[in-house]
Amino acid sequence: MKNRRVIAYSFIVALGGLLFGLDTAVISGAEKTIQQLFQLTDWWHGFTVAIALIGTVFGALAAGWPSEKFGRKKVLIAIAIIYGFSALGCALAPNWITLVIARFMGGLGIGASSVIGPMYIAEISPANLRGRLVALFQLNVVTGILLAFISNYLLADSGDQSWRWMLGVVAVPSFIFLFLLFLIPDSPRWLVKHGRKSEAKAVLIICGRTNAEEEIAHIENSLHIHSISPSEKLFSKKYSRPILYAVLLAAFNQLSGINAIMYYAPRIFEMTGLAANASLLQSVMIGATNLIFTLVAMIIIDKFGRRTLLIIGSFGLIFFLGMVARAFYLNKFDSSSVMWYLVGYIAFFAFSQGAVIWVFISEIFPNSVRSKGQTLGSFTHWFGAAAISWTFPVAANNPAIGGGNAFMFFSVMMMLHLIFAWKVIPETKGKTLEEIQKSLGID
Repeated sequence: MKNRRVIAYSFIVALGGLLFGLDTAVISGAEKTIQQLFQLTDWWHGFTVAIALIGTVFGALAAGWPSEKFGRKKVLIAIAIIYGFSALGCALAPNWITLVIARFMGGLGIGASSVIGPMYIAEISPANLRGRLVALFQLNVVTGILLAFISNYLLADSGDQSWRWMLGVVAVPSFIFLFLLFLIPDSPRWLVKHGRKSEAKAVLIICGRTNAEEEIAHIENSLHIHSISPSEKLFSKKYSRPILYAVLLAAFNQLSGINAIMYYAPRIFEMTGLAANASLLQSVMIGATNLIFTLVAMIIIDKFGRRTLLIIGSFGLIFFLGMVARAFYLNKFDSSSVMWYLVGYIAFFAFSQGAVIWVFISEIFPNSVRSKGQTLGSFTHWFGAAAISWTFPVAANNPAIGGGNAFMFFSVMMMLHLIFAWKVIPETKGKTLEEIQKSLGID
């Protein structure tokens, strides 16, 4: 198979998404114990959970410049090291401050990974496979989330220190990821941009391209047309459309409530009257659904397109979030109804926004500002994630707001997302990165 190398490289880089998912979800099994152990108020409890997401904001902001100067590969290696030491720091933390610092470090890795991973895969992939290969990153994110939920369930009865094991397991795949990264080449588009055309050609050839010279010519032409002066950076008028798409898509991704559910799934189930172990087991079901429907989306994203998946997903998200809100309003939780509503919610989220966001943001910016555009999209995503994760336990435990109003807010936001996906967002399937920027009028 002529694309086997590019597929292998994409799989390796997408392992950063696995660590992203693991690091994101393991806290859901430990957060209640940590709150009790360190006697945290709802505010500081939310902060302890959200500190990793605050780290992702800074990681996303900081990733663009070193990836341009040193290359995507070197930054990915640094990310793997950060992941490993963060996990060890959480597992061995002697006090709350150390735990917070270690989680912040992990957040730096997650934020940087969300910028560099999808960008690298997009830059190395042929147009006909790009959607599926970039979606590998999201597939690994949801696989990591499922593994975290399973790990939390299996470790729940391992004693008073079970939370340390839950947070520490991330260290093992982190160092495996680090080793495998030494096997990948640098991005051919980054190499061309830095005048290393012969190396870029060699990478394209080993990745199965039969038209390497032509592809390099297109990349060079794109870089020449869209070269930027010191006064014309990302925030200039000609890039206003991709900026709008990236910021709104990333914002709506978080306004769906996805991280409130992923971080607090066991607690949400306990709010409905389930026992702790049962709530952890139902979280595994959430993770499995996430994985299955991400796989479905991955299979069809290059056939049906990004916009179609977003529109279909919006209808399901509006309905199931509304049903969760209704259950809380009526205080009616019979027959595990909330679990099934959340399973439906996760299915539609994974099928649409979950699969599309990193693919779309990695596609819509020109070569000359792609790292900056990816940084902007990731920053918006993680800023929203931090805000939602920090405030959700405060809102859900406040009698004046409660679970009903919180989930109804998410449902209304998805109504606005439906309008955005239907009326505003363009389709990018089947086009080269250079063709996409031309279709957006960036010439």
